[in-house]
Amino acid sequence: MAKPTPALIDAIRKTARKLQTSTAYQWGHMGSCNCGHLVQEITKLSRAQIHDYAMRTRGGDWSEQALDYCPTSGYLMDQVISIMLDAGMDLPDFEHLEKLSDKRVLNRLPYELRHLRYNNLADVVTYMNTWADLLQEELIQHVKLPSIKDYEAVL
Repeated sequence: MAKPTPALIDAIRKTARKLQTSTAYQWGHMGSCNCGHLVQEITKLSRAQIHDYAMRTRGGDWSEQALDYCPTSGYLMDQVISIMLDAGMDLPDFEHLEKLSDKRVLNRLPYELRHLRYNNLADVVTYMNTWADLLQEELIQHVKLPSIKDYEAVL
């Protein structure tokens, strides 16, 4: 699963908010699908640019692009994926986001809501918000606060 960074969590939350009012959601379009919208938020590329980069190289959906990822290929799509990895994502996150399938995210939902439809905008928003919550909780668990003894030494 993705590394819980403040920037990635913020980008996921912003993407979910934008999707709630978006008319540009299209699951079969590389720049307008689940991953495409998050990529737009992180890279600031347009949906048309993302789609163009994907179609220039090997084609396939985000999970196939992630499987074929090579950081030294020089392909624009691999550069986009590198940016996303630098932001904190892992390669399996592309497939999980595209298919709304990460078990850790789904298990946080009430049982009756765990069967999300990957091409349903409301389900995508639910998944993204739940994923951001999970990452935020993981981030907080890694924060180490100073102990009172650290302050006593100063006083």
